[in-house]
Amino acid sequence: MDKLTEIMAWKRQEVAKRRRPVRDEELAHFNPSSSHPSRFEKALRRESGIALISEIKRKSPSAGAIAEGRDAPEQARLYYNAGTDAISVLTDEKYFGGSIRDLWNVNDLLGNRSDSPPTLRKDFFVDRIQILEAAEAGASCILIIVRALSNEEMSMLFEAANLAGLDSIFEVHEESEVERALNCGARIVGVNNRDLTRFVTDLAISESIIPQLPENCVAISESGIHSIADAERAFEAGADAILVGEALMKMEDPEPFIQAIHDF
Repeated sequence: MDKLTEIMAWKRQEVAKRRRPVRDEELAHFNPSSSHPSRFEKALRRESGIALISEIKRKSPSAGAIAEGRDAPEQARLYYNAGTDAISVLTDEKYFGGSIRDLWNVNDLLGNRSDSPPTLRKDFFVDRIQILEAAEAGASCILIIVRALSNEEMSMLFEAANLAGLDSIFEVHEESEVERALNCGARIVGVNNRDLTRFVTDLAISESIIPQLPENCVAISESGIHSIADAERAFEAGADAILVGEALMKMEDPEPFIQAIHDF
């Protein structure tokens, strides 16, 4: 069994313990205007340069322990003060050391200020209940991992996110997954440079896939970005945004790195 299959099997068991029918009205409660505000998408569409999603990640199957004792709101404060465009919060506990409470606490810190960065609930989504939880905790976006889901599951999650006024990142690693994401209605596509079955990373994945995406899609390069040179490679490949976690979590002060990204 590869690592992604293992994680998804565990996630389905974990979510099954709290699964219940989620009514459309419960989701729509978080989107009272009945329109899709696309706050997360808007944050990634910078007028110039490349946008940055700064991630809060304490550990991972590939890197092991990264910053296991790190306080999520404190890390978010560092990112906010440095001017990040958005914040990703890992909420998977077993494999990544996060929790839904981290997401609540980060959004409590950020508040409703007009300049506060929107947040992504980074997890392995399999059920509408997770989207309701994300909305309740103040997230603006959820993750749909194309490789891990059927077309029917992707549509279910995407429709639920739209009802709640949340954006969706469709994460892909291969060209065949791009077509599935676009057929589902994806507006934001995250190209994961890490093969989640083997946890091998190669920035050439972004360089191959991003140029093939439609211009109206927001293209994100994810994983394997550890330096300004790596970020420049993603930018030159056509990425609108990059997602950086491990490198930022290991920095005592992430501000110089974040400022350098915004100087592109």
